[in-house]
Amino acid sequence: MNTAISANMPSPFLTDRRGFLSHMAGAGFGMLGLSTVSETRAAMVDTHPLAPRSPQFTPRAKRVLHIFANGGPSAVDTFDHKPALAKYAGRPLPTHYNTDNPTAGAMPSPFVFKRYGESGLASSELFADLAAAHADDLCLIRSLYTDTPIHEASLRMMNTGSLVVPRPSLGSWVTWGLGTENRNLPGYVSLVPSGLPFIGEDNWKSSFLPNVFQGTYVATNREAGKPLIDNLTNPRLTRETQTRQMSLVAKMNARHFERNTDYPELASSIHNYQTAFRMQVEATDAFDISKEPESVRKMYGDTPNGRQLLVARRLLERGVRFVQAWHGPEQPWDSHKDLEKNHRRLAKESSQGITALLTDLKSLGLLEDTLVIWGGEFGRTPLAQIEPGKAGNTGGRDHNPFGFTMWMAGGGVKGGTTYGATDDFGFKAVENRVHVHDLHATILHLLGFDHERMTYHHAGRDFRLTDVHGHVIREVLA
Repeated sequence: MNTAISANMPSPFLTDRRGFLSHMAGAGFGMLGLSTVSETRAAMVDTHPLAPRSPQFTPRAKRVLHIFANGGPSAVDTFDHKPALAKYAGRPLPTHYNTDNPTAGAMPSPFVFKRYGESGLASSELFADLAAAHADDLCLIRSLYTDTPIHEASLRMMNTGSLVVPRPSLGSWVTWGLGTENRNLPGYVSLVPSGLPFIGEDNWKSSFLPNVFQGTYVATNREAGKPLIDNLTNPRLTRETQTRQMSLVAKMNARHFERNTDYPELASSIHNYQTAFRMQVEATDAFDISKEPESVRKMYGDTPNGRQLLVARRLLERGVRFVQAWHGPEQPWDSHKDLEKNHRRLAKESSQGITALLTDLKSLGLLEDTLVIWGGEFGRTPLAQIEPGKAGNTGGRDHNPFGFTMWMAGGGVKGGTTYGATDDFGFKAVENRVHVHDLHATILHLLGFDHERMTYHHAGRDFRLTDVHGHVIREVLA
């Protein structure tokens, strides 16, 4: 029988005063000695907020990798072939569609499509290598839709299930529900090549969930061979000296917590501080891809995106529960002009690494219980965009929230499957429509949770990732 997960229930998510002080004054100090991290891990099961926890029912997936194609890739140029666009090239489509910006008529895809694998999955040349290697592993959802064409709101919806008000991110909900299998690393890591996407840290924040469940931001635009995280090692203090310092800080924090037990955020902050110290050993190893065989590094490609996905795999196999790997945001998939040139470049940057990732996960036996997701916050129209105030076709496409494509692989989804459809021109989802809430409900189901019963009490009401919406897409389950 399923049981609801609620913040009102006795739970190891937030330890009580006695448990926390016991951890800090006893086993907790042992953890501060880096040589004894493994010896004391078992002692933390009942007190650490990130301790592994069982879901409501048997899961198909144990961990998640969300590859975020920031900016909105075009479905009709990647995985949703629409040959009917050629008939209306440069002309209005026979059906009226609402769009805020002027258009230059229909714009056929400049890319060649082919079918791959036993499933006959269709893909454009942009992801030909991915489709050739993994067509029968991919589950395409071609009928996604969201509520707005605005980047900020759509990013918030895709990452948190909320259009306007900041809410806990998908990764925070997952980590809150399942904990992590390696408490010397964050439970949730967000890898971003450089800078921040629209709405910044709201994409991976925990909001009203304890802050120990928010994503740890890591910029990955470093040159090959350079560490991805600064200041992991102290050039002036030995490990023994740092351990003594942290032991003193732990005692002071325990006394402070004893006087402020009504603030669960304090316990989370102290745990985060300890995790940061323990990461000196674990993160140094996890983020060092030079330890991988040359053949593996070559398979992923010596590019920022390839190295980022290799880091993501190393984090997943070390027990990190949720990893988000962003493609962008400095040069995202937001191709309002020169789409052929920009989408070709973006696919070249990412396709090799994604193909290698799925191949690698399969060879390591990890794909079966790792859910991999690819897609953006919305799609792009089948119409050519005209730049306001200027004549001529920009060769780009505007935002399209009415119908777009994402894919999933591994983690209990039915590979070689295409679910849902857009109209003949790829503008609007018309068959088996899937809202973002439905996608979130399906992800939680694969992880062993009933999205309607996974709630957190805050500000006088029970909240959930899917708000009051969402249905599991059972047709895509293996």
